[in-house]
Order: sequence, then C-alpha cells, then structure tokens
Amino acid sequence: MDSADALLESQVPNLPLIGRGKVRDIYSIDPDHLLIVTTDRLSAYDVVMPDGIPGKGRILTQISLFWFRMMADLVENQLTELTIDDVVSDTEIANQLRDQSLVVKRLKPLPIESVVRGYLIGSGWRDYLDTGKVCGIDLPAGLKQAEQLPQTLFTPATKAEAGDHDENISYEAVVDILGETLAERVRDLSIAIYERAAEYALQRGIIIADTKFEFGLDDEGRLYLIDEVLTPDSSRFWPVDAYSTGSSPPSFDKQYVRDYLDTLDWNKTAPGPHLPSEVLSQSSAKYHEAYARLTDAT
Repeated sequence: MDSADALLESQVPNLPLIGRGKVRDIYSIDPDHLLIVTTDRLSAYDVVMPDGIPGKGRILTQISLFWFRMMADLVENQLTELTIDDVVSDTEIANQLRDQSLVVKRLKPLPIESVVRGYLIGSGWRDYLDTGKVCGIDLPAGLKQAEQLPQTLFTPATKAEAGDHDENISYEAVVDILGETLAERVRDLSIAIYERAAEYALQRGIIIADTKFEFGLDDEGRLYLIDEVLTPDSSRFWPVDAYSTGSSPPSFDKQYVRDYLDTLDWNKTAPGPHLPSEVLSQSSAKYHEAYARLTDAT
C-alpha cells in the first residue's frame, strides 16, 4: 500500500478552516452549517502518525452515515440535505472529498463523551482488576477479560484537550454538568443506540465491545447525535469467530498499528514513527472488512 495516496490534510480554499482534529478537518460554511472532512489520517496512542491509510476517511464517513440513518427514529442527528457540491465551488476539490465529507448542522457539542460498554475490556478491565468496579459501578466477582457484562454500562468521560486522555467521570458528575433531565436522556439514548447496533452487528459476525458517542444541542435546546457513530475508530469491533474470554480479542481497527508500535523503542509522544506498508495494508484490510460486513457494501 502506498501511503502517499492518503489524504492527510484537506484544503478547501473558499471555506474558513475552524480546526484539524486527529482525523477530521472542520470548515465553517455559514452560521448554521459546517463541512466535516474525514481524512485518511491515522492516530494511535493519541498521536497522529506521519502515514495515513488511503480510503480510510471514506469508510469512516460511510459507516457513520449508515448508523445515523439506522438510529434516526431514536434521536435527531447532524445530517442535512446539503452536499459538498452545494458549498464547494471547485469541482476538482468537491470530487476529491465527496465520499469522505459531510455538510452538517452547526450545533453546540455537549462537554462529555458518552461511553458505552458491553464487554469488560480496556480501561474497564483494568479498573475492574483494581476495584471490582467499572467507573464506580459494582460488578460481580470473577468476571474474565473480554467477558460480556451483566448489563450495558454507561461510563461517561470528560473531553480531553488534543494529546491528552479522556478521564472517566461518574453519572452524578454528568448530572451536575448537564442537569438531570438531559443527563438521563443522553444516558438512555446512548445505551439504546449501542444495544440496537450491537444486536445488528452480531448478526454480521461483529461484536461491538464498546463505543463512544457525542451529542450536541441546537439553539432551542434540542438534542442531536453528532460527530462519528460506531466506526472502528470510535468503537471496539471484534470478529465473532475469533472471540474468546480471558484475553484481548483481535480487533477490526488499528490493532495491527498498535501491535507494531509496541515493538518499537518509541515513547508514544509526537512525532510518531513511519509505518511499514505491510502494517498499513493489514489495518486497511480490517477497516474494509468491517465496512463490508456492516453495510453489505464493497
């Protein structure tokens, strides 16, 4: 795989750039709309790698679109009827970015990450080993790593600045931040979206172990699902046929990248090292496989 074909940084000259995240570039269109371009950038351990994965931005965008539409009866979302052709006059740029960009409503993001866990893994597993709980929620003794939890857990987190890690917070802290009514709605929606998606994905050979959602408000206080939804970047996807408890199952995401980085003498701070084409190809194959299984697309 030639990472030179990856779109690492978009350029839309006629729109003001608001910012570049780890993966997304955000442009201002007008007071009511934003253009979000999902690039092919690849981040690991909160560091953006110098090499990207060609086509990754398109896959993440299309997976999010798929889930936004599936969940539209549960909660409104950021999507609009506008396309990049309506807001970008340069045809060449519009053609380049069409499949990996969205024109969305300009909303006020809530200051929390809505993390939902269905399985005991990652920081949840480490927390359980130390305390017998996950984010302060009591769990039965004797659970194994990667075991399905007795019930779906809402384990919110603060939003970290770029380069920092999110910090888990209690549901009570969310109530303090959002108010009881909104906190309850965000919690219940997050669990409902996750459980619907998890049931659907399981039928296609994918376990969604955990995920995180973002929500935003409009000027009237209406709640919307925003950002990305249930992608391999925002979720932990496991293949059913390789799943077992007692260890960390293989993932449909950046696992190959992380495994490779763990073999290096690298302190996990920027700048990140260049990645071999084999690592990029294996990671790309997993993104494509997840996309194909979930959406029946190619």
